[in-house]
Amino acid sequence: MKFDDIYQFFQDPPPTYLNKEQAVCYVLAILLQGESYGTELIGRLERDYSTYRLSDTVLYSALKFLEETNAIAGYWQKVEGRGRPRRMYQVHPEWRTKAHELANLWIAYIHRDSQAM
Repeated sequence: MKFDDIYQFFQDPPPTYLNKEQAVCYVLAILLQGESYGTELIGRLERDYSTYRLSDTVLYSALKFLEETNAIAGYWQKVEGRGRPRRMYQVHPEWRTKAHELANLWIAYIHRDSQAM
């Protein structure tokens, strides 16, 4: 390591990976806008919040948690030109209020984190 490496780290920091709690709130924030699927959720995070990443393991753990608590519903959708169906997710209507509360935690976190930079 050299001092230049330290300066470079702070000028261009590596991405921050979301934990499961953050992922749950992020997923709900996106699903409140409309249904989505795993690969799109990961890609959207990287596009909309370039300093963050979401691993497959954490994402699918969050989705499983949300499905098991009946916050979201998943279903298989056949996609033209794609061999296997895609697993789509959407917020259960009776969960919309709670989903908004949790999504707001994500939004507040992002704003607080961007102000700290």
